[in-house]
Amino acid sequence: MQAPKITVTGSINIDLVTSSPRFPQPGETLMGTSFERFMGGKGANQAVAAARLGASVSMVGAVGSDAFGREALENLKREGINIEGVQVLEDAPTGMANITVAEGDNHIIVVAGANSGITPAHIEACEKQIAAADAVLAQLEIPMACVITAAALARKHGKPFILNPAPAQKLPAELLDWVTLLTPNAHELAICLGLPENMPAEELIARAPCPVLMTRGSEGALYHDGQGKLRRQGGFNVMPVDTTGAGDTFNGAFAVFRAEGMETAVRKANAAAALSVTKAGAQSGMPDAAALATFLAAQTPP
Repeated sequence: MQAPKITVTGSINIDLVTSSPRFPQPGETLMGTSFERFMGGKGANQAVAAARLGASVSMVGAVGSDAFGREALENLKREGINIEGVQVLEDAPTGMANITVAEGDNHIIVVAGANSGITPAHIEACEKQIAAADAVLAQLEIPMACVITAAALARKHGKPFILNPAPAQKLPAELLDWVTLLTPNAHELAICLGLPENMPAEELIARAPCPVLMTRGSEGALYHDGQGKLRRQGGFNVMPVDTTGAGDTFNGAFAVFRAEGMETAVRKANAAAALSVTKAGAQSGMPDAAALATFLAAQTPP
């Protein structure tokens, strides 16, 4: 079977993670216990997840002309991802997330950097990558105008447009009209639609103007089967180490397996996401095809 072609339009970041016994008070200096640097950005994460599972992936995004940018590009190339659509911006730093982990929680400061410098013209210049794709993935860590442009190009070429609406914001009606599949959690879906966050998940999905595949963390996922029934796909029991990037793994994996049918694709995406949380770092635990197959073979049949 030919490898599916996935084009990901989105963010590329470096995650700087510091661990400490507790969070510092304003003006206080603490000695941390560890420091690690991970590759991140929701776009890059989803691209890596899809590539490891066997897809032919093209990345559309931007980095700065700094050391972090060079490191991010080398990482994408190492994962076998086509980076022709990644622009190097001279006047912006590479996107960065500064993460402090303490007391079983984390504080995160994100600097968009080059991710905010992407323009609709850059997306249009990458039309060939979108036209060649079997599916186009996007998130909301780049300017909304760029997401809309990517959706319009996917529609123009008859390509499925899968939108993971995170970080959540209210979505324009025109974008929702062009989305083939929306992949939020319940909190994100409420914000995207401008509805109360305490509304039941089933009602949120029913109110959406486009098909929804709702992620539910360790509980799995909810989706309509296309015949009026709401389906629940359960999660998988693993010992979590770091849940960062689980949603991105889910999205990348789903895009790879969508041609196998909704039920199969959602189950495999849930399994890939479960495996991803067993190691620290957004991309570190993302499985390859062999690891996913081994994991699924050991599970009780659905």
